[in-house]
Amino acid sequence: MQFRRKALSKLNSGDELDLPVRFARPQGKFVLGVSVLVMAVLGVWVFSGSVSAKLSASGILTRAQGSYLLQSPFSGQVTAVLAQEGRLLPPGAPLLQVATEQGERTVRAVAGGRVTSLVAKTGAVVVTGADLAVLERVRSADEPLVAVLYVSGAGGADIRVGAVVDLDVQSVPRQRFGVLRGRVKDVGRAPRTQAQIAGFLGDARLAAQFARQGNPIAVLVQLEGSSATASGYRWSTAGGPPYPLDSTTPVTGAVHLPAQRPVDWLLP
Repeated sequence: MQFRRKALSKLNSGDELDLPVRFARPQGKFVLGVSVLVMAVLGVWVFSGSVSAKLSASGILTRAQGSYLLQSPFSGQVTAVLAQEGRLLPPGAPLLQVATEQGERTVRAVAGGRVTSLVAKTGAVVVTGADLAVLERVRSADEPLVAVLYVSGAGGADIRVGAVVDLDVQSVPRQRFGVLRGRVKDVGRAPRTQAQIAGFLGDARLAAQFARQGNPIAVLVQLEGSSATASGYRWSTAGGPPYPLDSTTPVTGAVHLPAQRPVDWLLP
């Protein structure tokens, strides 16, 4: 009974009813507000934003028509080299003189182009089918360069014509001069075999390198021109390198892929 009276007395006392109750500190309210704001922004981005991606692939600077490997039609000894590297030759122009059992024979260019490499030297003994020279298929010395990237078959399906490409050129220090700008001009419809790549580049060694992970898709990249640079092409820096670019220079390209919505993976 004594405990009952004390309990009723405590209930009837209003001394503690006016004391404020603190549910959260000001710091807690601030953290809660920031968290709600972040979640709201994230929700909006998830349903209306997009994710950009890049695909990296190795390739080479060349001309749009590629190059071809000239092989010897005769067996014998090279007695004279009639052309020079870098020289532009018309179709049928003489390149080498070869002494054969039937007498002196002249090796001529199959198609017009610029001599990029002379393999055979004076005095060398060659057999039929031996590599003699590599010629780039060009009609004039001022034909623009292009980049050809070799992309794995799975990655090629995501590349679109017109996509932006950043090219890291092996002969140009990226830290000083940045990257070369270009856009995708064409995407191959079928994978290229090692033999097809060698036939286009005129270089079996490079073909083996590009095809070492399987038959790739060839992606043709048109370089963006600029009259304000020494190379004649646009760079991520103001002027780019203070020298022209050479054909057959290796590059690594970063192809900008179409933006994707981040919630696409949730949809059936």
